[in-house]
Amino acid sequence: MDYLEIAVKAVQLAQKIGAYAAEAYVLDARALTIEVAEQKVETLKQANDTGIGIRVISREQAVGFAHCTGIDSGDIEGVVRQALANSRKSFADRYHFLPGKPQQIPEMDLLDRQLALASVEEKIEKAKEVERAAQRTDKRVRRTERCVYEDADYGVALANSNGLAVAYRSGYCGVYGMVLAEQDGDVQTGMALSYRRRFAELDPAAVGSEAAREAVMLLGAKTIGTTKAALVLSPYIATNFFSILIPALSADAVQKGRSLFKGKLGQKVASPVLSLVDDGRLEGGIASSPVDGEGVLTRRTELVVRGELKNYLYNTYTAAKDNVASTGNGVRGSFKGLPEVGPTNIFIQPGDTEPNAIIAGVRKGFYVTNVMGMHTANPISGDFSIGAAGVWIENGEFTHAVRGVAIAGNILELLNNVDAVGSDLRFFGSQGAPTLRISGITISGS
Repeated sequence: MDYLEIAVKAVQLAQKIGAYAAEAYVLDARALTIEVAEQKVETLKQANDTGIGIRVISREQAVGFAHCTGIDSGDIEGVVRQALANSRKSFADRYHFLPGKPQQIPEMDLLDRQLALASVEEKIEKAKEVERAAQRTDKRVRRTERCVYEDADYGVALANSNGLAVAYRSGYCGVYGMVLAEQDGDVQTGMALSYRRRFAELDPAAVGSEAAREAVMLLGAKTIGTTKAALVLSPYIATNFFSILIPALSADAVQKGRSLFKGKLGQKVASPVLSLVDDGRLEGGIASSPVDGEGVLTRRTELVVRGELKNYLYNTYTAAKDNVASTGNGVRGSFKGLPEVGPTNIFIQPGDTEPNAIIAGVRKGFYVTNVMGMHTANPISGDFSIGAAGVWIENGEFTHAVRGVAIAGNILELLNNVDAVGSDLRFFGSQGAPTLRISGITISGS
């Protein structure tokens, strides 16, 4: 089925019926999830989601939107008419318009042929190997919470009345494991994950082994008294703080006064050793694509450069309000909604220091491997108070596991106190970070 032809015809129909400007977004997505425990398949779920979303803009610049899961001509005409009806109930807004046609849309190799050719049995084996590797790594790993293989492939077709017509197909795959280590009545959980564009690049044994090491590392954990020490964040934990950072970097949040970065462009917001990038063209990036969810070319956007705030993330609407160009961050999770502002592949730039050297330079500190309650952090003020677990560091050496402590503060304070950035950039899905060291943080214990 030619989804791009369907999108183009939907736009033409919308204009014929009465739309001043129109856009059609077709999504055809498939996903597979396989969950294994004790070498038995507990869940095997396949899902398909196909549909079209129509956006129309009236001459007065009022927007109407509607969608449906059917994509035959009768369904589409009904959706177009509903979108037009919805536009008549909307308020005019001079910042509503559709992007133009890019001069040249790059070709990107986003779908691994082997991913489609691999059998379900091969994919089940990937999940099983995560569990086997965890148990091989340490005999104290005796139970599995879940070991999972999942993949997805999806096709996008997007057309608008400014002559845009683009289609591409993309996909990814991944494995993750959550395992339990037990010793003397103490039970600890370890987790690891890896997502790739290429099926052959998955290494389930490495994921299982990492999950086991993390679980075993926390056995015998005890709390500590309240103290001030260096904080070392593993790459995964560093990306957990993106739940505060990313909403605050959205131009939509800034324009609504809901961002801690409002009014701070060109100002120092972090340590000079820290740089943050969003890159929609990143080679191998899970969120890479030629265009964003409304047809704007994706690009590399430097958000924070050596501690200085340089850019926000924009879609077409928010860019018009600030009289700037869209950064290609109009994201769509589905055909069922309008494009919002969101990241693509977002990551902290790696430094030159090996993570072992970072830890070796800590006289007294806390290496964090697990945090709890990050969802309670405030993206407007940047304040957070989270539970944490990890390993205590004395004179550059890991000494004992720690749990039952809390870390509280403000994300700007945290960013400004980063004094070392590791060379070990890792991605967890579309978010990446290296090891970070933060000086002088208060850790609250019992």
